[in-house]
Amino acid sequence: MRLLMRIGTHTLRNRLIVAPMAGVTDRPFRQLCKKLGAGMAVSEMVTSNSLLYGSAKTARRANHEGEVNPISVQIAGADPAMMAEAARHNVDRGAQIIDINMGCPAKKVCNVMAGSALLQDEVLVSRILDAVVKAVPEVPVTLKIRTGWDREHRNALNILKIAENAGVQALAMHGRTRACAYTGDAEYDTIRAVKAEAHIPVIANGDITTPEKAQFVLNYTGADAVMIGRAAQGRPWIFREIDHFLTTGEHLPQPEVAEIHAVLLEHIHDLYAFYGDITGVRVARKHISWYTRGLVGSSAFRHTMNRLDSVAEQLSVVNEYFAQAARADSRLCYETNNKLNLPPATRLAA
Repeated sequence: MRLLMRIGTHTLRNRLIVAPMAGVTDRPFRQLCKKLGAGMAVSEMVTSNSLLYGSAKTARRANHEGEVNPISVQIAGADPAMMAEAARHNVDRGAQIIDINMGCPAKKVCNVMAGSALLQDEVLVSRILDAVVKAVPEVPVTLKIRTGWDREHRNALNILKIAENAGVQALAMHGRTRACAYTGDAEYDTIRAVKAEAHIPVIANGDITTPEKAQFVLNYTGADAVMIGRAAQGRPWIFREIDHFLTTGEHLPQPEVAEIHAVLLEHIHDLYAFYGDITGVRVARKHISWYTRGLVGSSAFRHTMNRLDSVAEQLSVVNEYFAQAARADSRLCYETNNKLNLPPATRLAA
């Protein structure tokens, strides 16, 4: 039986959520992941600085036209009043869930006491959560955190209690501290401990790269859902793979060349339309690189790709590369995994 999850009045189609990633989870990526099986996708973080609301970047991040519900927007900042205003601003522009960023480990974010730096100041955490929840009573507020500031200061349980008291309706947790950044392995013991005490849904995040890993994390932590970030880069079909495995216990066949080519083309055409041709081509480069990561001959292909500046050139080279891959095999042919030292998320059998 398929288990579902609720956030406020929103019932998700499954237990799989796209993690917010700066520069990645724009509207085209969110829409694609939802189409390929994600139950929800959280936007890349939007600044709480009202002086930047008129910038092109902030306007794009607040663009949800045509996006499948529920629309979850992550806001970032350290001033309670500004965060409250940012929540109202985004709800007025279509946000149906407001997510608060207290998990980003990036130095430029932490240096202004935002993101995971906030975990050092539980009083300020409480003030921010209270302000945001009161500012948008009509929509649920969720919170994204890490296990703590460093391994000696894992205070996720304290943050959970603060969040629940403020009226936060779901908590997502990355199984690393801010000091860990993305090094080492994510740990799930802290998530398990938090879930055992929680009265709100808990979402587990960190190193979830395969259907088996998703099943393990859900079983071990008791979490209500899993959040997937880097493993979906260049592999948005991971959500349907995991959903199928959780539902049936069986693996879907690996995608064939023609399908992956079609998914990539749909993605980059959406990027051109969303950003315009010039910026769209530049943004598409990293996605094309991720889609072809580990493929035979992909290194030379990516080198060529990064020098192209027009839509026509980019599409021509992409189509030729995948035509060659299709002629070589009906499925994507990957180089030796050991040679590439790829993480499990990128290893597809030849």
